[in-house]
Order: sequence, then C-alpha cells, then structure tokens
Amino acid sequence: MQKKRIRKAVLPVAGLGTRFLPATKALPKEMLTIVDRPIIQYVVDEARAAGIEHIVFVTGRNKHVIEDHFDIAYELEDTLRSRDKKAALKLLEAIRPAPGTTSFTRQQEPLGLGHAIWCARDIIGDEPFAILLPDMLMKSERGCLSEMVEIYNETGNNVISVEAVPEDQTHNYGIVEIEGEQTARTFSITGMVEKPAPGTAPTNLFINGRYILQPRIFDLLGTQETGAGGEIQLTDAMLALMGETAFTGFRFEGETYDCGSKSGFLAANIAFALEDQTLAAELRPLLAELLKA
Repeated sequence: MQKKRIRKAVLPVAGLGTRFLPATKALPKEMLTIVDRPIIQYVVDEARAAGIEHIVFVTGRNKHVIEDHFDIAYELEDTLRSRDKKAALKLLEAIRPAPGTTSFTRQQEPLGLGHAIWCARDIIGDEPFAILLPDMLMKSERGCLSEMVEIYNETGNNVISVEAVPEDQTHNYGIVEIEGEQTARTFSITGMVEKPAPGTAPTNLFINGRYILQPRIFDLLGTQETGAGGEIQLTDAMLALMGETAFTGFRFEGETYDCGSKSGFLAANIAFALEDQTLAAELRPLLAELLKA
C-alpha cells in the first residue's frame, strides 16, 4: 500500500503568551517580530519549504491578527502599488498563501496541546500530518521539517524531532527513550518521559516541537484522560500510539530558539539579525559596546 504524502500541518496558536505581558495583551505572541517578520511567518515558511500544502491554525480568542496577516491587505497593497513600491508589494505577495490553503479552527478552552491538535481532526482527515509548535524557531541550512518529511518518505513511521540538552536540564523537557546510537541521525524511539525527575532521564534528547504523526492519534486524543497540569497531553497519546506503530527519532543539529521565553526570543532576534550582512555590520559594534558594561 502506497504511503500517503505529508500535505497538511497543524500549528497550535491558541496560547495566551502570559510570559510576554503586557506586550501580548492585544497582540498574539506568535505575531511578535524576529527582526522584521513575526515568529509565525518563519514557522509557516518552514512548513511550506517542506512541501506542506495546507496549514491548519488552531486559534483562540484575540488571534484574528494571525488570520489578517495571511490575507490580502487591500488598502496597504493599493497604496504600495500607487507609490510604485514594487519590492514591498512583492514581499507581501510572497508570504500570502494561495486561496484555500489555510484553515482556522478554535480551541475554545485551554485544555492542553493534545486537545488543540484534536481540534484539527476534521480538517486533517484520514492522512498523516505534521505539527509545528510556533514557539520553537528553527535555524538551519535545511529546514527541520523538510528533513523529517524525507525520513517519513523512507520509513512511513511517525517521526519526532529531538536534540541534545545538558544533563542537568532534562527535567525541564519531554525526553525520549531510544534504541540505537544516541549520536545517529535517526533511531527508534521506545518511550517518552515528560519532565523526568533530575537524574532519572533515559537520555538527554528532548522533543523540540516538530512532529509527523499518523491520523490514529486523533482517536487516541478523543478518549485521552487529562494528564499533567489537568490538561490533555499529546505525549500521553503518542505513548499509546507507540504501542501500535513505530516512531523514528530525528536528531536535529541546527539551532533552536524557544521564543516562548524572553531570553530565547531575544537570542533569536540577534541570531537572525546577524545573518543579514547590512544589519550585522551595524549590530556587531553595538553588541560589543553593550557587552562591555
């Protein structure tokens, strides 16, 4: 039986962003900017580069700005056209998805990541799909999801992206248990532990926010009892799915910035700014001066 292609991706964007208040009182955290683009744009670009044809945004209240960002801005584009701002107009056209390639559905209550993914079940349907957590911004020569899709095409397995974290920080993350060499590009995942107690983690490989899963996960999430924090946890459903189908771990070797934290957000801004030659020339001496203080 021929494997179904990975055509769709779910981006859960319903979170409140309380760690960035008051900035996120009226602005979704996903719309905070890294240099000159909102965080969510980088993640959508990663998905599109991996061949994703349809993106499902699982939103909450006050998230309409995300929908507006991926729509036509008539007044703005008309003004740019009348002023012959061709470069700016071309930029806006490039980030706009084609009609019918995005969907927006509501997670009406904050019941956890697993529940947010379950809210996309009818749009995804009976096909494997990707999940990209918008807080996690990846920086690498080739997109993280692109590499994962390649692995899925080779194996047909569920695929989870992981990367190494210092041993004394494993208690902050979801950690995988594996079979095979921990330093290999891919390996079998045999278990997962959510925030293990210090000194008990099976490896130092944490799940970094990129997944490819079979649609069976929706059935499991639909009957999933609440777990840690009184929420429906995606990890619990993946553990149940692991008893039925294989999971392959992909060791991501680029840079990951947790933009859900202030330090990660600021680090991402600096890292991406330094990629721009003009900005880097202006920024490096400023950073050097600040670091003297």
